[in-house]
Amino acid sequence: MSFPERLASCASSVEAYLAERLAGGTTELDAALRYAAKGGKRLRAFLVMEGAALFDVPREQSVIAGAAIEALHAYSLVHDDLPCMDDDPLRRGQPTVHVKWDEATAVLVGDALQTLAFELLADPTCHADPAVRIDLVASLAQAAGRRGMVLGQAQDIAAETAATPLDLPSISTLQANKTGALIVWAAEAGGRLGGADIAPLTTYAMALGRAFQIADDILDVEGDAAKAGKRLQKDADAGKATFVSLLGLDGAKAEAKALVDAAEAALAP
Repeated sequence: MSFPERLASCASSVEAYLAERLAGGTTELDAALRYAAKGGKRLRAFLVMEGAALFDVPREQSVIAGAAIEALHAYSLVHDDLPCMDDDPLRRGQPTVHVKWDEATAVLVGDALQTLAFELLADPTCHADPAVRIDLVASLAQAAGRRGMVLGQAQDIAAETAATPLDLPSISTLQANKTGALIVWAAEAGGRLGGADIAPLTTYAMALGRAFQIADDILDVEGDAAKAGKRLQKDADAGKATFVSLLGLDGAKAEAKALVDAAEAALAP
């Protein structure tokens, strides 16, 4: 299959698995959960499942870990969109949860999606070995928490009111936490499931995560909001430094290309 076909296949499997796990509830919270968990490219799940395939991990196991990272990612988006954070009205081309329902529901949906991620990883169907499941849970908790994604979000909020815009090393650190930490976990998870050396996957993912954020900054400048499914140019409107504002558009594109090359080279082993 081509890359788009493989990505779509993984997305379809994860979509179906999450729909099954979230089916049956009849409350407004259940409806909001299903709404928030639906859609997206499922890139993080793709990294989990493709990484697992390198080590012959059964797809029925890797799809569970893929669904876990997508549930946690969805939680982060629901909370990121809240008025106290980025105050975004659109996500994936649809009204955000707090717009369609209310802020309290959005907070609870995020909470429920976060805990669902760990529930999935702790399920014996994810892996028969409890040590592997504990490793997945512990590593995701670290990537998502006060030394990872949550720290990155706090750094991002602080940057909005900083006396001077962040410099390139500071931006790199912020994005490595806010965006990169979950991408690294996703790329490593297949190796963890397969009992393999994850070092090459870690190197790959660190380069990929930074390239991903640079591409997102480029999209914020050049993209089409209708195609992106979210509000664009909000960083410039907020006066925040980005890879594009610090490197220039051509410089950012060159840096992203170099990082992609480094990511590919890391997979050679």
